[in-house]
Amino acid sequence: MKISSSESKVQDLSISSGLDVQQLDNIKAHLDLILLVLEALAKLNSESILQAVHALELEKAIADRIELWQPRQAGLLHKSSAGRKKLDIEETKSLVLIICYLAKQYQELIRRAVSLLEQVSSQGKEPHQVVLLGDYLDTFSRLYENHREDQPQITHTQLSQLALKLLVELLFYSTNNGHRRLWLALLNYSHSPYPTPPNPNP
Repeated sequence: MKISSSESKVQDLSISSGLDVQQLDNIKAHLDLILLVLEALAKLNSESILQAVHALELEKAIADRIELWQPRQAGLLHKSSAGRKKLDIEETKSLVLIICYLAKQYQELIRRAVSLLEQVSSQGKEPHQVVLLGDYLDTFSRLYENHREDQPQITHTQLSQLALKLLVELLFYSTNNGHRRLWLALLNYSHSPYPTPPNPNP
């Protein structure tokens, strides 16, 4: 039987030992953040997710989550109590493929945003001074604040730096082997749900 591209990529996502409930929760928290980046930059919504699910033929793997995404916009893994359903390892792998598929679809936009970030950084300017980055940071901050009960308390400066850090990471996830890069990052974050926000006063 012919193995689909998605099945082949799932086989790339291996672990040396099982993940416990807390580790899966930490991974879910990081997936939430990556999805917030896509949502903020590309105006991602539930319909975008469903299209990716169908394109990757992952309906069976994440059938329960399809029901959660159908009636609502964005929010994705977070928001309602129903949306807090515990991830299992197979769902996690499927979500990695979905995120990387979407990142690849928006690769040009992501690359443009990262390029602008590099430009303003080299010029000593603030990212908010560029329309694309300013809109992204404002939207990310608003979405993050809307889900503050699930997120650590950090300063506005730290939040902006976190958003930019995740944006750069997303560019790597948009490549052909992005699913492996994201999977390794998730395994790293399984011990802590959030990337450490940069210290604004080093």
